[in-house]
Amino acid sequence: MTAPLRIGPYAIERLLGVGSFATVWLGYDRALDAHVAIKVLAENWSHDLRVRERFLDEARLLRRLEHERLIRVHAVGELPDGRPYAVLAWADGGSLRDRLAAGEIPAPAALRLLGEVCAGVSVLHRHGVVHRDLTPGNILFRSAGPGGTEQVLIADLGLAKALAAASGLTARAGTPGYMAPEQDDPGGVVDTRADVYGLGRLGVRLLAAGPSNANPSGPESAGRAPEIRLREDLPPAVAAVLARATAHHPADRYPDASTMHAALARASTPVGRPLASTVASGPAGSAASSGSARREPSPRPSRPYRIRRAAAAVVAVAAVAAVGAEPGDTGSARQVGGTYTTGPLTVALPAGWSAAGATWAGQYGADGEPEPALVMSPQPRRWAADPRLPGAFVGLSASTAARATPAGFLAERTHGDCTPAPARTTRQAGIEWTVVAYRCDQGRRRIIESAALHHGRPALVYVQITPPSDTTTDFVDTLLGGVRVR
Repeated sequence: MTAPLRIGPYAIERLLGVGSFATVWLGYDRALDAHVAIKVLAENWSHDLRVRERFLDEARLLRRLEHERLIRVHAVGELPDGRPYAVLAWADGGSLRDRLAAGEIPAPAALRLLGEVCAGVSVLHRHGVVHRDLTPGNILFRSAGPGGTEQVLIADLGLAKALAAASGLTARAGTPGYMAPEQDDPGGVVDTRADVYGLGRLGVRLLAAGPSNANPSGPESAGRAPEIRLREDLPPAVAAVLARATAHHPADRYPDASTMHAALARASTPVGRPLASTVASGPAGSAASSGSARREPSPRPSRPYRIRRAAAAVVAVAAVAAVGAEPGDTGSARQVGGTYTTGPLTVALPAGWSAAGATWAGQYGADGEPEPALVMSPQPRRWAADPRLPGAFVGLSASTAARATPAGFLAERTHGDCTPAPARTTRQAGIEWTVVAYRCDQGRRRIIESAALHHGRPALVYVQITPPSDTTTDFVDTLLGGVRVR
């Protein structure tokens, strides 16, 4: 294949990949001094109007969704021979397929990676879109900042369809081994549960013990639960999550990626310990499930695979990360004189609220342990799963304070489908808070993102609030004023 010298205004440097429907080139934008990926419809499909329209649909869909967990589209164009092309953000970290080919990913990092992929697919499901082809080649990595941090991106939506039309596509679509059984049935109904199956197969590939278990070999027999044996350093409950996700019948699977992620978060905590799982479009909000066994050490993430939490937690939207129990906490919510204390955090509880202690998964201190957090709500253990409940997540992070200001931290945690008000500052109990309020569509609650630097220790305090519907700014400020760190 001869490389073109230019595609539109972009100088072509090299070939990135060749697929069934398209070729991808690395281009260079001299005006912006930036690299881009240019996806060009394959020549043998250029006269198939159906395939051509599907190619353009992908670009339109990504442009419409415009989310940091999805590959972004900068522009579309047409070659002199009439073939369309799309100019995409370049995923300079390559694909999951590349990394798996290079060797096994450490189990704790692989488990966190699966959670990030679930969060990305949840964005699609929230907008009524089924991907239909979740494979390692369609999971990409992009550098996100200093220290080797990365974003995990969902790519190649060429087979994705709106839910209203997904089951009407008669062409066989998907990759064997990751494709749900109903996708191979011309009369099958294809919905978000097909993507859950693909996520389950990705999980098996990432987490299973031994090549025979890890290699996807197609759908299991109807009526027989898949047998999944995980690597020894993974929580056994994760196998049950993957088994349900890859069930033959769609009705036996999780209904969507968000629900699967919540289950994965619960299963990822050490056996018998409480868990607070985030339901969201980015890192950490939570509710907990109780337990009483000894807490095992949290594995420190392997540096090459440490993943940046790219967006903030939004309650009842899409599960993002798990947070484990605070050492010594029994997992039961408790209220003492209107306050709650766990580790260095103390909060004043609004009337009728209680709290549960946790640690903040995805945020690690210098010792490699997750940093402290808590959840408070009228029902803290249900907060992550029930969008009707008000509540708040409070996290403390010294590692974040070392790299970001409060305003910069909040800028990383935007909510793509919500409208932010201008940031404001408020001084409460001697702490200067930066506060951004989001108003979301589809009848969901408001989301309040807030952060501050603690004046007594080098740590950032992060509070995400979904306030009661009838409250004002005073409720938020009072809640922030009740956060103490010792």
